[in-house]
Amino acid sequence: MTETLTCPAGGGQSLPEYPMPRAAQCPLAPAPTAQELRAEKPVTKVRIWNGGTPWLITRHADQRTLLTDSRVSDDDLDPGFPYVNAHRAMIAPVSPRMITNTDAPEHTRLRRTVNGPFVVKRIEKMREPIQKIVDDLIDEMLAGPASADLLKALALPVPSLVIAELLGVPYKDHDFFQTSSSTVLDSSVAPEKAREVSGALAAYLDKLLGEKLENPGDDVLSEMGGRVKAGEMSRTEAVHMGVAMLIAGHETTATMISLGTLALLQHPEQLALLRETDDPKVVANAVDEVLRYLTIVQTGVRRVAKADIEIGGVVIKAGDGMIFDLHAANWDPEAFPEAQRLDLTRQARTHQAFGYGPHQCLGQNLARLELQVVYSTLYRRIPTLRLDAALEDLEFDHTGTTYGVHSLPVAW
Repeated sequence: MTETLTCPAGGGQSLPEYPMPRAAQCPLAPAPTAQELRAEKPVTKVRIWNGGTPWLITRHADQRTLLTDSRVSDDDLDPGFPYVNAHRAMIAPVSPRMITNTDAPEHTRLRRTVNGPFVVKRIEKMREPIQKIVDDLIDEMLAGPASADLLKALALPVPSLVIAELLGVPYKDHDFFQTSSSTVLDSSVAPEKAREVSGALAAYLDKLLGEKLENPGDDVLSEMGGRVKAGEMSRTEAVHMGVAMLIAGHETTATMISLGTLALLQHPEQLALLRETDDPKVVANAVDEVLRYLTIVQTGVRRVAKADIEIGGVVIKAGDGMIFDLHAANWDPEAFPEAQRLDLTRQARTHQAFGYGPHQCLGQNLARLELQVVYSTLYRRIPTLRLDAALEDLEFDHTGTTYGVHSLPVAW
């Protein structure tokens, strides 16, 4: 029998707050409450920052079903859309339509304009340049004291250099876009401040796009400039797409380099498997397992129902918001037996760390390549790498879109 749940706005039934706190003793695991709900109430209501009560989806199979359902929408102008924070709610009405807030056919058109640079064959050509970037940064680490903050020495520079080269953004401005990105993604920042920083990033990219329109180069911004000239996308669309790529292109990969290293250092037998192999297929598989295990997006994927949908014994009504907790799904024992174990030999490619369906992460091929190069190089070149702090003394980021560490002291 289908059960339709109703949740009062105040008083009565108490709903779990989302995002949910992690257990301090298990900082790399999904929130305990999310795991309990996956086992007991895999489709249930939660309460978010503004008092809204969207549905939380925690099972791997349910997420795959819903994220490919045309009745599940990414339209953040729908009144029921569960915004991640006050800043996103504030800017939604004035934001241009992009691949991050539209459905087909508009999403299809916009995605087609930016897909080219991120296809597997084109990304694979970047392996050698990325390898040089990684080797040069490790050379600098080894030339100095036998200790470093891995986040600053390697994790942030690698994706920043790569995305700057890909987009055609001067790397000399990396402090500006790294700081701006962190501010925009931080839910604890006042929405007015986040909007101000977003505007500054957009103005920066708009100026740069103008220069590319006059003097195009071999980069993504120049390609988008060509599409603007051809009438295939507007200048505003190109600017905001560039902002989105700049933010997503370094923030998530930097987090996966540092947090992935922490996870591997906590599992030395798995780290040894990775350090001692020269098989690219083994490395690629290991990267996907680390992605599954960590699943760093901690605010969930947000959607809204455009029609009534029955799933998991409940009915999600048209206009109801939905949040997909990707980490809980990637630790679903029905999809990944002994999911709590980091096992680099596991076939983990069906993980949802990049989301799933038509809105799956545009930059996943680039992220995988960067991680493959780093993971296959760092631990081989510095085989004695170790954590230079107690795990309980590390400061984790609980307010950003991605979950990571503010610094990762290492020594060798």
